[in-house]
Amino acid sequence: MDNTQRNNPQKENIVSDAVTYHVDDKHIATVTLNRAEKHNAFNDDMIAELERLFKKAGLDDSVRAVVLRAEGKSFSAGADLNWMKKMASYTEAQNREDAMGLASMLHTLYTLPKPTIARVQGAAFGGAVGLIACCDIAIGSKLTNFCLSEVKIGLVPATISPYVIEAMGARVCRRYFQTAEVFSARRARRLGLLSEAVNEEDLDSTVNDIIASILKNGPQAVSQSKALVQWVSHKPIDSDMLNDTSKLIAKVRTSEEGQEGLSAFLEKRKAAWLEAK
Repeated sequence: MDNTQRNNPQKENIVSDAVTYHVDDKHIATVTLNRAEKHNAFNDDMIAELERLFKKAGLDDSVRAVVLRAEGKSFSAGADLNWMKKMASYTEAQNREDAMGLASMLHTLYTLPKPTIARVQGAAFGGAVGLIACCDIAIGSKLTNFCLSEVKIGLVPATISPYVIEAMGARVCRRYFQTAEVFSARRARRLGLLSEAVNEEDLDSTVNDIIASILKNGPQAVSQSKALVQWVSHKPIDSDMLNDTSKLIAKVRTSEEGQEGLSAFLEKRKAAWLEAK
């Protein structure tokens, strides 16, 4: 994409009724669910705004990582009641179009070319579990409860299923998709939905530690490593895989960032991306 189409703000705040967006001095974009009084339940407007902001962060060359968090007691209760009432009167075609909005937003988050970190507290039900599963890293309070609750109201977790199954595994999902049991942060950590479960007062410091680790690394290498995982994990280890991964590392080694990183290491100095901080 032409660089003139990209945004490169040093610092920015965007505030809407449902979502806020802030880029700090370290170039970390924070997207915050901002409907605390509704337990951050989402509707079609909130979904569209989330997708817009995820795309904005992805196109901003200055952004090094994205944190997804929520105001209030809950991360998100899933779908908003009034939105569900509206969907109940839709035709199948209208429901398909509506569902594609959520599917598109989730895919945008999942494929966002920056590290994504979910900061989770309180409760994460229904579609909120999908948001967490789409993030690269998820840090949750030990007091958080999770539930894939769709079957309780005769629905299925269809649009979130690819990401939740990838995060937790098919056998586990066969249980929780069907039982809609509430499970703890400790179990979510064991199942792979959470990267870490920490005390509530340690949520921010844990997220900050992860961000600090990311900022030490080459920005392009971080983005390419994320894409590498998503690409390699669904392919067989065959001659094509050997050739393609060899081509990738050769290209990266000879890139401007790769050359700078290797030179800095050999010369025992800080790399340019660290000096620029």
